[in-house]
Order: sequence, then C-alpha cells, then structure tokens
Amino acid sequence: MAPGGATPDRVYADYGGFAPVDPRVLAVMRPFLEGGIGNPSAPHSLGAEARESLDAARVKVGRLIGGAAAGVVFTSGATEANNLAIKGIALRGRQGAPHVVASSIEHVSVLHACREVERQGGAVTLLPVDAAGLVDPARLASALRAETVLVSIGAANEEIGTVQPVAALARVARAAGVPVHVDGVGAVGRMPLGVDALGIDLLTVSGNDIYGPPGVGALWVRPGLELAAQVVGGGQEMGHRSGTESVPSLVGLGVAADLMRVESAHGEPARLSGLRDRLLDGVLAGVPECRLTGSRSARVPHHVSLAVRGATAKALLSELDGAGVAASTGSSCSRLSGSPSHVLQAIGCSAAEVGCALTLTLGRWTTPAEVDAILERLPAVVARVRAHSGAGRSSPRAE
Repeated sequence: MAPGGATPDRVYADYGGFAPVDPRVLAVMRPFLEGGIGNPSAPHSLGAEARESLDAARVKVGRLIGGAAAGVVFTSGATEANNLAIKGIALRGRQGAPHVVASSIEHVSVLHACREVERQGGAVTLLPVDAAGLVDPARLASALRAETVLVSIGAANEEIGTVQPVAALARVARAAGVPVHVDGVGAVGRMPLGVDALGIDLLTVSGNDIYGPPGVGALWVRPGLELAAQVVGGGQEMGHRSGTESVPSLVGLGVAADLMRVESAHGEPARLSGLRDRLLDGVLAGVPECRLTGSRSARVPHHVSLAVRGATAKALLSELDGAGVAASTGSSCSRLSGSPSHVLQAIGCSAAEVGCALTLTLGRWTTPAEVDAILERLPAVVARVRAHSGAGRSSPRAE
C-alpha cells in the first residue's frame, strides 16, 4: 500500500490537501523520536548535536529554494510563515500607515494577515485576476505607493492550480524598492522557484506539502531584511520566531526538501504533468458539461480543477469517496469557513459553478493505473449525483 492509504481499489487524489509523509523521511526521523536529543539552545553536547541537526536541515531547505541557509526560519507550518512574512514586515517599527499589496485569490492565511494589518492602521490593496486567475504585472505597478512595504503573491493557487508570473511581478515590486513575499505551497519542488533567480525576498514552505511531517514549515527571509517577531519568548530562530524547535520534525523537513530537490531534477514534475494531462483530457472527454477552472498552460504539474455543472461539490465528493476516490473542492482551510470560494468568485465563475467545484491533485505515488481508475469511475459518479439532484443540463460558461 502506498502512503496515503491508496490501494488498487482506493485512489488518493488529494495530495494538495495533504501529501503523505515519505517513508524515507520517517526513517530518518525515527531515531530522533525514539532516542531523544537535547534542546538546541542547551549548552551541553546533546544541545550542540541538536543544533547541528537543525543547521543541516536549514542547508537542505535552502538548497531546495536556491537561497542561503542563514535565511531559513523554521515555523509551525505555512500559515504561521505567511503571518510572519506579512505582519512581520508591515508592522515592524512602522511610522505612518504601511501598505500591503496581495492578489484577491490568496490563501486565507494571507488574506487574514492582511486584514490584521488593516486593523492595526495599515492599508491593503487586493489585485484582481483574469478569468484564468493570473495577476497582470501592470496592475501591480499601478497599485504601488510610496507607503507600500510588501507585495505578497502565491506562486500557485491551491484551488485552481494557476501559476503566477512570479519573476515579472517581482521585477515590478523590486524596481520600486518593495520586498516580495511568495507563498510557495503547491509550487516548491514542482516548478522553478529559486529565490535569487526570481527576486523573491520571503518564501513560505510547508512541510507536509513536500511529503514531510505536518505541523512544520519555514519562511525563507533574505538576510538583512528585518521582521517584527510574531511569536516572542526566548529568541530562537535568529530572534524571528521564539519557541523550542522540534528537532525530529525539522530533521524530517530537511530530508523531505532534499528528496524534492533530487526528484525534481530527475523528472518528477514532467511525470506528474503527463499524468495530469491524461486525467484532464480524459475527464473533459468523458464527463459532459464539465470545464477546467484556472489556466491550462500556466498550471502546476499535479493539479486538475473543474466545474462540474449539475453536481454539488458535497454530493460529488461523497459519491467519489464511496467509489474509492479521495478528492477535494480546493483549499481545506477555506472550506472550514463555510463561505463560497473567493477564488472561484474572483475568476468569474457563476454561483452554480462555485458550488460544483472538484479538485484532483496527484503526487509522488500516483500511478497511470490510478488515473485510469478515476477516469473509469468519475463519469458514473457524476451521472448519479446529477440524477439524484434533478439538475438541468445548462451549458457551462465558455472560457
């Protein structure tokens, strides 16, 4: 059985929601969990060993994103990293009202951090996107002000898979002297995302997104860039984030980063792209009144997002689960709010389409046979859901 609970009869297609921990990561973590190790801040030899392990993990994360190891700040995950980046820049010893620019389709952790900046007297501009979910660099240029302190853009959207023109957006921001934060969840290790090559000043990494342990992540901060700490205490992580580091989990994060870097270099993104296209083409051919959401060409290699007319997302996911396919409707964090998807609304989906979103995300253990199993089961599942709902057969909106 592959990690994630996949069997010949059960297919896991929710890697975007949770990427199972790679067994090779667990194997390296196990001695740290079983044998114990000192506090990295302790003065004795066990503490020194723990510090060495953390330093090695920093190097591995830095190599994955093409940045200096000294810039890697360990966090409890992507949500904390996004909060640290946005509030840490906007609320650092400010004078006047700091201004932050983000896109209207960012992850809720980014949007809520922006709201906190507003609550504390700052200002936020949310850039619109086109029907594919892309931000126009010209719109970013027109949004920048003298008071702008940060631009925050997600590299790849979790709900629709669209990849932003990060290099072009970063050039616009940095030309104005504004640092750039990129939420790298869904993109790190799946597409080129070198911080120096693209001009990124802060980059968010999630542990479980790269087949590492959950509850751990990192924010890469360009050395020399000052942040206001959001978690205060003992001054760990170069003073950016206090709290005793979880050495076993961070060792696992480092191993996961190394594996992503090596497998990316050996063609894993291309393998996933092939499976994604096979799945997407098969669904569009086999399921009537179903359309792609997001960009077809500017898309992360593991992501398929659809609007399935006449089939509510809740019923569709339930029936798919009964048929042995684990899928999602997009961002799990957004679903907790119970509100309609702000991402699908931003790209112009109708109310009916917003309610019938389906997201299928592939991963390290996805096989061609599993893709074929989805293609075999999905048409019948959709037909059953539509029959039960009694929905009409209106035509989907053209892209």
